[in-house]
Amino acid sequence: MSLDPKLLEVLVCPKDKGPLTYLEDEQLLVNERLGIAYRIDEGIPVLLIDEAQPWTPSA
Repeated sequence: MSLDPKLLEVLVCPKDKGPLTYLEDEQLLVNERLGIAYRIDEGIPVLLIDEAQPWTPSA
């Protein structure tokens, strides 16, 4: 399931208010600056700081 492109334009990280990168295959919204990711459950982004998980780019 993909997210609406208009929604992606307005979503920001709740921690630093910066842009997020959408990884459709993994269903994650990633903040590369902080090295964290937010999951997407059934098409709904879970943008809670306490729910963020560590993220490192795969090589």
